[in-house]
This record gives sequence, structure tokens and C-alpha cells, in this order.
Amino acid sequence: MSDRHDAVLHAAARQLTRKPTSSMDEIARAAGISRATLHRRFAGRDALVRSLEELGLRQFAEALDAARPDEGDPVEALRRVLTEARPLAGFLGFLITENQLFEPDGVNEGWARVDERIDALFRRGQEAGAFRLDLTSAWLTDALYALLSASAWSVQEGRTAARDAGRMTAELLLGGALRSPE
Repeated sequence: MSDRHDAVLHAAARQLTRKPTSSMDEIARAAGISRATLHRRFAGRDALVRSLEELGLRQFAEALDAARPDEGDPVEALRRVLTEARPLAGFLGFLITENQLFEPDGVNEGWARVDERIDALFRRGQEAGAFRLDLTSAWLTDALYALLSASAWSVQEGRTAARDAGRMTAELLLGGALRSPE
């Protein structure tokens, strides 16, 4: 892919993260191109969202690589995942809601790969006795996505300081996921 193509995708991601209902005109303006140029690159919103999904999944996989979720203490690994994913939270929130519209017959393979990595972290934590057994790893994975998205929207709306969002997300998720001392 060309640098210009990636620049258009990044501008579209920033615009749609701020305003998910943005029109193609608004997306084109944010990217510094005409609507006609945007339509030449992407046949419509569906094609643009598909390309954004590929970009977001690639970025999320890179964040997971940096977080090393399969190494060390599961609680600390989860904190690393949340720290690395935090800059992508708004974009992921947008993609998660859009993804539900475009995948009626199953999960995109890219989502399945990242889901499996996070699910494996929660299973590892359950096996180590750190995370609750009465909550499935799949549910904890979905909760992680929901809390990341909620934190991004809260920051965007000015209800939460960006510097606090990661810690607050981790504490809420871990407060519900940790097994209580018996």
C-alpha cells in the first residue's frame, strides 16, 4: 500500500473515531482529498470500513505483540494489553460496532485471531487462579472490548482524563475479573 493510501485510512480512522456517523464528504475533507477521490479509492462506505478493519486489526495485533500477553503474570499481562491497546480504544470501539453490521455469517478471521490471543490470556489467568472461573474467557474478552470502547468515549466526551482512562479501565475489568480470596 502507498503512503498516501495509508494516510487517507489514518485520517478516516481519526474522523470516524471522533464521529462514527461521518459522511463520506466529511471523511474526504478530514483526509484532505475530494469526495470523488475518496470514492475512486473506496467504492463506498462498506469498502472503506473493510479497509479500516484491516488497518485496525493490524494495529491491534501489533499492540498485542508489544504487550506480550502470553508472558509473565496474567494480571500484569492484562495490564500491558490494556496499556498497549489504549491509544487504539476509540478506533477499536468504532470497528467493533461497525463489524457487527458487516459479519452476519460469522467472525472475520482477523478478529478471530486477536480474540483468541486475549481469550488465551484470560484462560491462562483462570488456570493460574488469578481470574474468576464463573466468568467465561469469551465473556471477559468481550468485556475488555466494551470497557476499552467506553473509556475512549468517556475521554472523547471529556468525562475522563486521557491519562486516567487506562488505569480506570484496568481497575474496573480486574475488579470484576479477579477471584475473591476465599
